[in-house]
Amino acid sequence: MTEIPRSHPRYLSLMMREKLVEGVKLGVTAMQGLIAHGRGEAFDYILGERTRDFALKAERAAVAAMLLAKNPVISVNGNVAVLVPKEVKELADAVGAKVEINIFHHSPERVERMKKYLEQFGIEVLAACDAVLEGLDSARRIVDSRGIYIADVVLVPLEDGDRCEILKKHGKKVVAIDLNPLSRTARMADITIVDNITRALPNMVEMANEMKSWSKDRLESILEQYDNRQILAQAVAGIKEYLDRVSKELKSS
Repeated sequence: MTEIPRSHPRYLSLMMREKLVEGVKLGVTAMQGLIAHGRGEAFDYILGERTRDFALKAERAAVAAMLLAKNPVISVNGNVAVLVPKEVKELADAVGAKVEINIFHHSPERVERMKKYLEQFGIEVLAACDAVLEGLDSARRIVDSRGIYIADVVLVPLEDGDRCEILKKHGKKVVAIDLNPLSRTARMADITIVDNITRALPNMVEMANEMKSWSKDRLESILEQYDNRQILAQAVAGIKEYLDRVSKELKSS
């Protein structure tokens, strides 16, 4: 991995890229994941590269949903595996969730490499690939009968829209982490976190460790007051607000 000086103004961004490139070399991240990351990074730019209030509301609702769930599952793809493995473990422990590998560019060999990689971080990984989500044609239909197949709440970070739709048709509540509030996934999910996963998961871990002692009624009240369409509207407005501010700064400089 290339050594990036901490003094570099794009240190965090460059470190994420280096981790993904290393993930490709290890056979954990798909080459196409680099393209997906670049698209998300572009949206992070126009969100100001910080966690906004609407994202915090969604993260809190997501944690409440997972704590209330009977069978919560965190779905992990190649990008998630190399960017936030430690945080996946911490969140799973805090909310009592299972962790399952689910990838679009699927092969038994790649699944096994991902499983071994995640196990290095103490994660108990579901990767039996012994069940199928009916109605989905891509390899994401291949799931574990102990995990996504029977889950009631699924956290799908860095998701594509086709599986999000099918998960909902199978009666599951979907929590998405997606920097693009205009995407099909963002608009179809029950809870959409418009935030960088490297910020969102640490936030959720902190929230979960506090909220896991809360009463069921208190957690349910968070979900009752949550409106995902309003959150998405606030995210779009936040992008517009940021771009307007930058535009004014450029004109006055």
